[in-house]
Amino acid sequence: QVQLVESGGGLVQAGGSLNLSCAASGSILSIRAMKWYRQAPGKERELVAAITRGGSTNYADSVKGRFTISRDNAKNTMYLQMNSLKPEDTALYYCNAYGYSGTWNDYWGRGTQVTVSS
Repeated sequence: QVQLVESGGGLVQAGGSLNLSCAASGSILSIRAMKWYRQAPGKERELVAAITRGGSTNYADSVKGRFTISRDNAKNTMYLQMNSLKPEDTALYYCNAYGYSGTWNDYWGRGTQVTVSS
């Protein structure tokens, strides 16, 4: 069984920073792409940032220059450093990993809430 657990969310004022973590555990043997998604109330889930196993990254236009995605392959952990936060960044942030545990599958965490006050 594979688990993804996000942490690091919270309440922060506009202009502040948060650092999210996503740790994969269980029977996962290898992870290719890892991604952060977010979903605000009444909106569809959107891709925030993605990183390959080799470290190539891409970002949603709305977060470019403010968010930085990274990962530690040895620890099966991914991070999202979020700076200059805005109220519109308020959402439930989900971790996604494409990993191998006998077969290749998409795995999801349960999310961590980020709330940015104005």
